[in-house]
Amino acid sequence: MHRNELEHYVNQLLEIPRFKDYCPNGLQVEGRENIHTIVTGVTASRALLEAAVTYRADAILVHHGYFWRGENACITGMKARRLEMLLTNKINLFAFHLPLDYHTELGNNAQLAKRLEFIETGRFGEQDIIVHGKLAEPMLLCALGEKILRVLKREPLVIGNSEQSIQRIAWCTGAAQGYIDEAIAQNVDAYLTGEISEQTVHAARESGVALIAAGHHATERYGIQALGEHLSTKFGLQHLFIDIDNPV
Repeated sequence: MHRNELEHYVNQLLEIPRFKDYCPNGLQVEGRENIHTIVTGVTASRALLEAAVTYRADAILVHHGYFWRGENACITGMKARRLEMLLTNKINLFAFHLPLDYHTELGNNAQLAKRLEFIETGRFGEQDIIVHGKLAEPMLLCALGEKILRVLKREPLVIGNSEQSIQRIAWCTGAAQGYIDEAIAQNVDAYLTGEISEQTVHAARESGVALIAAGHHATERYGIQALGEHLSTKFGLQHLFIDIDNPV
């Protein structure tokens, strides 16, 4: 398919215009016009770019792209080497940040809930990014931690009473620990996100709401993969999800 067709379709699918974000969403680096093969990954790191070159990808789709608000705008060092690789090999780079977190079917939050058997009942917070709901069946906090380890293949950091019963839960993938106060206000038993901060530990302990830091990378592997699979099925594109390990 033509690059412009792919860009237009995904921009409409993820409702990009409705989001205020920290980076540009959509096509970030222009490559060849015709796209047959796509690679998806969490972050447009050099390792992912190298793998995409090996796979002879025409386009790379990621959750974490480039040109973040507040970063140095100069094209030097690591940024220059990454862009050089994309431009030399004429590979398109598409990035979808908050729109991919939000999407109710393909998004990071929706895909994580699907794997952990969370049932969504509503959304709240900035741009309705955070989700609240319930577990398919109540379980002890320690059992929920063990389930997350089995599903995500990464041991979560769990703050709370291991024998506490968990039924109501809120979640937001990535670095959303700063929303813990809003999660507490939803009267949930636990809040799951990717990362944790020093002060959020105290918020969890003093509120009685368990805090689960399941990994920024680990919680955000599934949205971009689902998007790639969707595009492959709908348009007949070759698709490969490449998981570049990241312990954070």
